[in-house]
Amino acid sequence: MLTAAIITSLQVYGIAIVVSVIVAVLIKVLVVVTARMEKRPEVEVPTGSVCPVLLGVPDEDVAALSAAIFAAIGPHRILRISQPTHGWAVGGRAAQHSSHTPGHSPGRSHR
Repeated sequence: MLTAAIITSLQVYGIAIVVSVIVAVLIKVLVVVTARMEKRPEVEVPTGSVCPVLLGVPDEDVAALSAAIFAAIGPHRILRISQPTHGWAVGGRAAQHSSHTPGHSPGRSHR
């Protein structure tokens, strides 16, 4: 009786191993087939004129930005790099930062 239980458990383990191997091979085949279907054309590195850069922006920053953009989204042309201006963005940042300050703020009641 004990030997029948051992034989049954070994059969179940054997079936589980065979099914696992079949699934692993199927996944590997699907990965290889989809990789071959997704052949990407070779990208030519664009060369040409340099974008206008505002005085005071280091050349290293321009090179780093260009490399990051090329790595992230492919060949693109940077039209202009300049220092940030003080406009509506500064007002938005100030409103965001002041919303986190403790104390009285509009719309909140004191407890």
